[in-house]
Amino acid sequence: MKRIVLTGGGTAGHVTPNIALLPRLKELGYDIHYIGSYDGIERKLIEQYHIPYYGISSGKLRRYFDWKNFSDPFKVLKGYRQARALLKKLNPDVVFSKGGFVSVPVILAAKHRKIPAIIHESDITPGLANKLAIPNACKICCNFPETLKYLPADKAVLTGSPIRKELLSGNRLHGLTYCRFKPDKPVIMVVGGSSGSQFINEVVRSLLPELLINYQVLHLCGKGNLDDSLTGTQGYAQFEYANQELSDLFAAADIVISRAGANAICELLALRKPNILIPLSANASRGDQILNAQSFEKQGYSMVIEEERLNGKVLSDAIRKLFANRSQYIDAMAQSEQLNSVETVAQLIEQAARKQ
Repeated sequence: MKRIVLTGGGTAGHVTPNIALLPRLKELGYDIHYIGSYDGIERKLIEQYHIPYYGISSGKLRRYFDWKNFSDPFKVLKGYRQARALLKKLNPDVVFSKGGFVSVPVILAAKHRKIPAIIHESDITPGLANKLAIPNACKICCNFPETLKYLPADKAVLTGSPIRKELLSGNRLHGLTYCRFKPDKPVIMVVGGSSGSQFINEVVRSLLPELLINYQVLHLCGKGNLDDSLTGTQGYAQFEYANQELSDLFAAADIVISRAGANAICELLALRKPNILIPLSANASRGDQILNAQSFEKQGYSMVIEEERLNGKVLSDAIRKLFANRSQYIDAMAQSEQLNSVETVAQLIEQAARKQ
C-alpha cells in the first residue's frame, strides 16, 4: 500500500485543504499519516478523522524582534530530529505540506530522506515557512496566477485550493429552514472569519433596518460576538460559527460578504458565490488578504472594499451593485481553471509517489 504523510498547522487554513484531500487519497489507496505540532489546532481537526497523528516540536521564525527568537530555533532543530525519526519509521512514498512553521522541519527531513515533497502556498506571496521549504520541494501548488512569478518555473503549478467535497453538496431549503428564512427573499451571508470581525459586524448591524426591507441576512459573527438585542429579528439569523450545517448555509446564500483569507475565497470560487471581499488591512496582517482580494477582483470573481473605506453607505452601494450584476460574477467564476483542485493536487501526489 502507498503511504503519504500530510503536514501543516498553526491555523485552520493550514489544515482544511489537507482534510479536503482525505477522501480522494483513500480512494487512491493511500495509508495516511499526519505530522503536526504537539497541541496545535491541527491535532484536534485531524484526529476526528481517525488519521494517525504525530506531534513534534515547533517554533516560529519571526521577522521582528521577540525574546522567543532566541529559543525557538532550538525547537525547530528538535522538530527536525523528530521528523527525521518519524519519516524513517513511516517510510512514506510522498509528503504533502499545507504550510505553517510545523511543516518546515518535516519538509527538510523529507529532503534528507530523499522522499518527494509537495507543498501548497495559499497566498499570492509565499510566507516565510514556505520560502524555507520551497528549495526542498519537487512541486509547489498555488491558488493565484500572480504567485507563479514568485516560484521556480519548473516546480510551480496553479491548482487552486482543495475544497471539502461536502461543502459543494449543500441543500438550500435546509439552510433556509435552519435560519427560519423565507424561500422567496434573497439572502446575504456575512462571514467574518473564524474569530469574526467586530468592525464588519458593527457596520452590517447598523445597516439591518435598510437591508431587511429587501434581503434576509445570515451572519456568522465569530465566537463571543452575538448581539442579544437582535435575537428574534425577522429576516436576521446570527451564529458564532457553523459546522456540519455550513454547506447548507452557503447553499442558501445568494451573495457573500467575507474577509479575504485564501481558503475562504477559494471556497467562494468553488461554490460560485458572488461576493464582496473586505480584506484585513496591512496594519493587521502582512497584507496577503489585500493581494488575494485584488487578484479575485482582477479576475472578475469579486468586488473589493478596503477596510479603511468601509462604512454603511459604501457597503450598501456595493450590495446593490453586486446583486444587479450577479450573473456576470457567476459566469466569470464558471470559467476558472481552479475548480477541480482536489483532483489536480491528487495527480501531482500520484506522479511524485510513482517516481519513488
